[in-house]
Amino acid sequence: MERAEALRRQILDLVREYCAVAHAPAPFVPGTTKINYAGRVYDDRELTNLVESALDFWLTAGPYGQSFEKEMRKFFGAADFLLVNSGSSANLVMVSALTSPMVAGRLEPGDEVITPAVTFPTTLTPIVQNGLVPVFVDCELGTYNVDPAAVEAAIGPRTRVLMLPHTLGNPFDLGRLAPLAERHGLVLLEDCCDALGSTWDGRLCGTFGHMASLSFFPAHHMTMGEGGGVIVNRSGLNRAAQSMRDWGRDCWCAPGQSNTCGKRFEWQLGDLPAGYDHKYIYSNLGYNLKVTDMQAAIGLAQLEKVPDFCARRRANFRHLYEGLRRFEDRLLLPRWLPAADPAWFGFPVTVRGGVSRLELVRFLESRRVETRLVFSGNVLRQPGFRDIRHRVVGELTTSDTVMNETFFLGVYPGLTPAMLDYILEVFAAFFAR
Repeated sequence: MERAEALRRQILDLVREYCAVAHAPAPFVPGTTKINYAGRVYDDRELTNLVESALDFWLTAGPYGQSFEKEMRKFFGAADFLLVNSGSSANLVMVSALTSPMVAGRLEPGDEVITPAVTFPTTLTPIVQNGLVPVFVDCELGTYNVDPAAVEAAIGPRTRVLMLPHTLGNPFDLGRLAPLAERHGLVLLEDCCDALGSTWDGRLCGTFGHMASLSFFPAHHMTMGEGGGVIVNRSGLNRAAQSMRDWGRDCWCAPGQSNTCGKRFEWQLGDLPAGYDHKYIYSNLGYNLKVTDMQAAIGLAQLEKVPDFCARRRANFRHLYEGLRRFEDRLLLPRWLPAADPAWFGFPVTVRGGVSRLELVRFLESRRVETRLVFSGNVLRQPGFRDIRHRVVGELTTSDTVMNETFFLGVYPGLTPAMLDYILEVFAAFFAR
């Protein structure tokens, strides 16, 4: 064992040395270096955690995964936190859990879920997959979040859930919508995939809803490659959510454990014979949505950096905001509510005054500044969603405006002041033509 530990230390020392050489940032060359809208920000801590996990060869979710879940429960003060393999899977787990027979008053096919038309596809898809009916409402220009008045107008006799994203990390109006959900007895689900570290009135987004989702894809606030999480704020939902993540099984044993309940061979559920092994009893139509322990090891190193990552995102946002204010006659700059402190995922702008979004985006991209549209735009215009069962409240006029006139820039922590200054120079060059 002493020899193994000595070799382990030697390997990790070499990993640190390798990281310093192989992963050193390249110098920024204006007009030549591509300025990505997002990217991984890491150092030797992520690499050493990854290699340590590989040396343990646990592979499936294990000790690092359990440690990550524990730290995230503490971070959010949550009843539970479930690590999953993507933000999309996190949304799927949240919605599917509400249909579980383990949940009192579970959702039934045909029940309605209010959600914005400006969305990410996999915020919407779990609603459709579970036989529920999405009710689409419009967003507000500038915040790009759901219009609270439209949400209230959309509530009908079969409305059961509000499934609402904090668009680009900008908190939606929790001061109106959380009490609205409470008054009407609705489940509030927060899609926080863009919003890790964003707060409302000093309180973290993801702590207001019954459940909330996170994404750890490389574009997001922290990463483990692929990965995501479900924040569970109501303890009655955690078992159903875990079951949906873990094949739909009734058992809640951690990986590699047996007989946590103390009566593994004493259960009788469904039409199974008495004493059927509880590890092989399935009470839900579930999935396998877990991560590997190597991913969780990366996540643990990233989690330590989240406060710094969020501070740098906010600083980068301010840099762009101040620099673009001189173009406000041609660009609608983002806005946020007084109680909101966004940890911005991106910097959204809407063109106006006769400016062509296509021309501006092409100009930026030709000069190595990467851009992205605000996800689906009006999702009902997307080919994969035109024929889904749904209800619409209002005209979705602003959603169409976002689809046609809005895009966003990056503010991720890998951007330097020199890169941000160059972005502003490219905007100035476009408007000076």
